Amino acid sequence: MRTTARLQSLIDALQVLPGVGPKSAQRMALALLQKQRPAGLHLAEVLATAMRDIRECRICRNYADADECEVCRDPHRDPSTLCIVESPADVFAIEHAGGYHGHYFVMHGRLSPIEGIGPEELGLDRLARRVEDGSVSEAIVATNATVEGEATAHYIRQLIGHAVPDITRLAQGMPVGGELEYTDGGTILHALRGRRRLSGE
Repeated sequence: MRTTARLQSLIDALQVLPGVGPKSAQRMALALLQKQRPAGLHLAEVLATAMRDIRECRICRNYADADECEVCRDPHRDPSTLCIVESPADVFAIEHAGGYHGHYFVMHGRLSPIEGIGPEELGLDRLARRVEDGSVSEAIVATNATVEGEATAHYIRQLIGHAVPDITRLAQGMPVGGELEYTDGGTILHALRGRRRLSGE
């Protein structure tokens, strides 16, 4: 089927979303044009605002509307416990599970020399500075149970082990090779409660 240039541009743009191929993008575009034009215009406005205004929290690197995110500003959270995660999606998963009341550090990835992702890209220099004053008594390394996630956890333990007395790792309930983002809340809560010390062996 031949399409107009603008319709094709819309279909192509929608494919930037994860899991959206040409057919799905075409269905979305046609649905917006046929029945949801006001909603499509609203979506465009919200998307433009989000892309322009959402930034990284200067403390934890999670997404925020201001210099500091809501978690870092919350006086009821425990700053002595720090959960180190791979992505903002992991923060959503842990917060949805409930039961965790500490702070976070978001790496936006994991060590992967093949992809050119090293400690600098993950902001691990900022993590080291954050714990240097001794205010963090426990660091929960909540990287995914993958080869890269385990390597990242080992690197973090070596990096901050001198400054943080207790470094733990999510254990029970997390499937090997699983992604934290796609794990149900009950499993995450169980893993948090059953975390283990990250040894140097």
